[in-house]
Amino acid sequence: MITRLSQISEGEAFDIVVVGAGGAGMSAALFGAINGAKVLLVEKSEYVGGTTAFSAGTTWVPNSHHARSVGVHDDSLEKAAHYLDLAVGDRSSPALRRAFLENGPLAVKCIEDNSSVRYRARPFHPDYISDLEGSTLKGRALEPLPFDGRQLGERFALIRPPIPEFTVLGGMMVDRDDVNHLLGMTKSFKSLRHSIKLLVRQGVDRLRHSRGTRLVMGNALIASLLQSLDQRRVPVLTQCQMDSVESGSDGIEAIVLSQQGLKRRLRVKGGVILASGGFNRHPERRKALLPGIDVKWCPGASGHTGQAHDVAQGVGARYGKPGLSNAFWAPVSTRKRADGSLAVFPHFILDRGKPGMITVNQQGKRFLNESTSYHLFGIGMQNAGVAPAYLVTDAKGLRQYGLGMVRPGGKGLKPFLEDGYLTEGASLAALAGRLGIDASGLQDSVRRMNEYARTGVDLDYQRGTTDYQRANGDGSNTPNPNLGTLGTAPFYAIRLYPGDIGAATGFATDAKGRTLDDRDQVIPGLYAIGNDMHSIMGGTYPGPGITLGPGLTFAYLAAGHAAQRAKTPAKEALLEQ
Repeated sequence: MITRLSQISEGEAFDIVVVGAGGAGMSAALFGAINGAKVLLVEKSEYVGGTTAFSAGTTWVPNSHHARSVGVHDDSLEKAAHYLDLAVGDRSSPALRRAFLENGPLAVKCIEDNSSVRYRARPFHPDYISDLEGSTLKGRALEPLPFDGRQLGERFALIRPPIPEFTVLGGMMVDRDDVNHLLGMTKSFKSLRHSIKLLVRQGVDRLRHSRGTRLVMGNALIASLLQSLDQRRVPVLTQCQMDSVESGSDGIEAIVLSQQGLKRRLRVKGGVILASGGFNRHPERRKALLPGIDVKWCPGASGHTGQAHDVAQGVGARYGKPGLSNAFWAPVSTRKRADGSLAVFPHFILDRGKPGMITVNQQGKRFLNESTSYHLFGIGMQNAGVAPAYLVTDAKGLRQYGLGMVRPGGKGLKPFLEDGYLTEGASLAALAGRLGIDASGLQDSVRRMNEYARTGVDLDYQRGTTDYQRANGDGSNTPNPNLGTLGTAPFYAIRLYPGDIGAATGFATDAKGRTLDDRDQVIPGLYAIGNDMHSIMGGTYPGPGITLGPGLTFAYLAAGHAAQRAKTPAKEALLEQ
């Protein structure tokens, strides 16, 4: 297996070179190999996986064959298209959305039939704007099956580890089912049995590995992709970057790579597929596209430097027109780790939408619906000019649901209190004083929330009024799963910031993923997918996995086109016929 640039000869030809080994890039490399192409995958960082490895790995693909497994028989391309028309509107190209909807199920079927990648549909996982016509409660959100990292042998070390604060017991990964079992292990024999299996496996793993080898969510997806690439003997070069590309009469014909001081110019017959993760850590583009948002609040992988974007723009590729936002968002909290690094914790579903939780501004006032999607929450913070916001709960809420990096149970609080991540007050007024926010405003917000919790109706922000919101609440809490009282002292709070979790603005492309120039002409042999591609969602976030779903689909389309291009002497002209 080729793992070093030195093992590749100067001038060697590849059909496809993929730049970036996140979910989209690894999928493109795999689809290229499935199509019979000679493929090279290069990754700038020391790990494969990108931000996908940090994520839940959820992949939004309407009308896949998995929908039937959860009892969905009434979804359709037209229904999904109607939903996206309402959610996205004119913020993106309807033609590209159509290409996604038509080819997404084909991409899922192709990758499962020809690799180790396996998905399953969640039995209940609503679209995020579930009050819109055409939305569904289940069937569109696919998640990867758990993967045994031991199958990778030494290659297991290549998988980007998950965010440590999302693991338990020294590196054990858990998904939402595992969390429910662990929290319910004293109440159910089934949960107890499941939990014991997890704990025993983790104990064995810690004797032999640096972390748990039972991989779930994004780590499982990346591991299955890496295994599949290894099986097809696709070279994967880490700590290797693209320095430049060269154009000829037929488009992109060469790429210059460097790895630890060694350079190689390689010929490219089919195309270069950009999947480097987006612009988010490019200083100049971040300043222009995400003004006022500190890079410290970004929980994405460190390799998303946007360096590949400089190269692509140098040969004429242009960005698409911004939609609702240039990025996708989540509220995050931050804490310095023992090693000096900064932990950035995204607040997706575990706390802020639960009963007994409110979010307030400097005046102690609520300013949004705490149960809305993480994307709209992040946008709401920016629209209100709130950074930080304060997520507030009482002792009961902390014990039941935890608070960010603080686990449920209400124990082990001392380190979090000592370093200031968690703030405690014997009363709401005392808590407000320690936070430096308005005490009367906070007291009034809690008074109003306690009243709404009793009636089940949030008169201010209509919290708990959609299926999506209720799904992320506590079903045992009545009359509204998202509304609960705050009254059990002491009271607690953490600070929230708007964190960009991925790029929505990227390179404009056609329906095959080919990049476009300022005249909307195709740049032959240069493709962009994943977060390097301008989002077909137009900066909106209609459902779980709306980055990975299009990432997989356009990887399928771009790799298929590039593989065919490598076989076609007349290139674009013949392929268009």
